[in-house]
Amino acid sequence: MDYSKVLRNNNKIVSRTGGQRQGPQYTSDLSLRFVLSGSERYDIGRRHLSIYPDSFLILNRGTQYSTDTDLDQQVQSFAINFDQQFLQDFKDCWTFDHDSLLDKGNGNGKAQPEFNETIYPFAGDIKYNVFHLKQHLDDGMQDEMLINEYLHHTLINYFHIYNDEICKKAEKLDFLNQGTRVEILRRLNLAKEFLYSNYNQNISLEDLAEHACLSVNHLLRTFKQAFGLTPHQFLIQLRLKRSLMLLKDTRYPVNEVVGMVGFECPSSFIRLFRTHYKITPLKYRQSA
Repeated sequence: MDYSKVLRNNNKIVSRTGGQRQGPQYTSDLSLRFVLSGSERYDIGRRHLSIYPDSFLILNRGTQYSTDTDLDQQVQSFAINFDQQFLQDFKDCWTFDHDSLLDKGNGNGKAQPEFNETIYPFAGDIKYNVFHLKQHLDDGMQDEMLINEYLHHTLINYFHIYNDEICKKAEKLDFLNQGTRVEILRRLNLAKEFLYSNYNQNISLEDLAEHACLSVNHLLRTFKQAFGLTPHQFLIQLRLKRSLMLLKDTRYPVNEVVGMVGFECPSSFIRLFRTHYKITPLKYRQSA
């Protein structure tokens, strides 16, 4: 169902179906971009990011981007744009204690928060919350108080993810200088984005390291520190997760799914799938 809903506090929710290309545009507010079916490509400068149902993207205010989708796919996208005052008020409540909040008054003139514009995992509480919000809106709900409560909880969910994906991972890097940790993590997220967006291609360590502006050995050491997996292990897990979606939501034969997610050998895929999920791909499809 397609709609664009602007609330009285200027928070905005957009639901769109169908594939199309949209030329250069700017975000007016912090925006969370989800793809509930199919995939959508975002071009941000020289970065080309593909979003699937297991991931979402953050765009800060003022970011220029363009989007494209495969016309052969049934794409369903969902975006939440947070008004700057609503976002700043939430960030203050998240950061300060009650006495400090009372002393801050109306909060005019404060710098607006910025977040790492990268791909984040779409799972757990945030997925549950967003799907419930969309279902209510699809059913015609007009209660703005309830809608804003959902948006508030979406931000809570995102802050938890941001803490796990950015703050905690930066702390795992064994560099004394905080600026160095932040910069290394920024480059590692470029590598992670590349894996998310090109998971079904033949990716070499050299290509990945070049994309992240790191040497191969530097990439291997720091990637494992931050994400707890080597790039190859991360890629295998990502391919297996994407295979779950294809097995559940499409009719492609298992042998075709193998190639679609980037595996070359069906027997190797089946072995890895069974090891990871304790079930064969065929039995998973039947149970799903």
